[in-house]
Amino acid sequence: MTPMDRIQSLRLYVRLVDLGSFSKAASDLGIGQPTATKMVAQLEQRLGSRLLHRTTRGVSPTEVGQMFYEKCRLILHHVDEADTVAALVQSQVQGLLRINTSVAFGRRVMAPMVINFMRQNPKLQIDLTFDDRYVDLVEQGIDVAIRMGRLGDSSLGARYLGLNPWIVVASPEYLKGRELPAHPRDLVKHDALIYSTAQGDARWHFAGGDGANEVVQVSGPLRSNNLSTLLVAARNHMGVAALPWYVAFQSVNSGAVVPLLTTYTLPAQEIHAVFPSPRLVPAKVKGFVDWLSGQFGGAWWETQA
Repeated sequence: MTPMDRIQSLRLYVRLVDLGSFSKAASDLGIGQPTATKMVAQLEQRLGSRLLHRTTRGVSPTEVGQMFYEKCRLILHHVDEADTVAALVQSQVQGLLRINTSVAFGRRVMAPMVINFMRQNPKLQIDLTFDDRYVDLVEQGIDVAIRMGRLGDSSLGARYLGLNPWIVVASPEYLKGRELPAHPRDLVKHDALIYSTAQGDARWHFAGGDGANEVVQVSGPLRSNNLSTLLVAARNHMGVAALPWYVAFQSVNSGAVVPLLTTYTLPAQEIHAVFPSPRLVPAKVKGFVDWLSGQFGGAWWETQA
């Protein structure tokens, strides 16, 4: 007998004592009377005790059956209470929410967003981790990961949040005495600051207003897998960098760097919230992802400044 079958047999027994009738108890639980009779017989056999007096007028508990009835009521009360607690937790944005994302995006974008969300949900605790490496959500116990780029096929749940656009920038000081690039191929004459994990590494892909695609092989003095490092290098006049708008916006706004090749675009990355399963998503995860889905519209990076 499985644990669920045992719980069901205890429910049946309690209803039998309460109602004094096999037919009424069976109907109350939505089972047939023969099934109810068999379940009680199996229960008595397993316990090695007769639990019920059976007469033509109905059933009543034996002395052992009455003691067993009291224990069954207590057990079922705790089971129902546990179900209620689980349902309540599942329906509220509360408890511990573990979030993972990349370092630059986490520090510049997710950290202020998460703090804002926590203010709106005071019963929630957050564990926010940053990692530029791929993280196994199930293995690491992550509730939600924010990931860039197209997602591969998997059993994970996912929600599209928006786009992460990129621009090319350089400092005014670096550009002094140099010919401004008017076309992507002009970048071969410039020192490139290369991000080693996106935008094709040293092959930068551009799309023009006419839809034509251009691929340029760039080279330069610095390569890094850290976007903040490339921004610092660009601000210090070391070359031309391709950066996400959310990384470059404050520096563009202050004039420390200026956008280049503005009639062309670099590929924008898709932003997704990813969670361990698309089924039975906890309320804390659903609430956070629903809220995030409204944060990445329009020029969303300007609100992060």
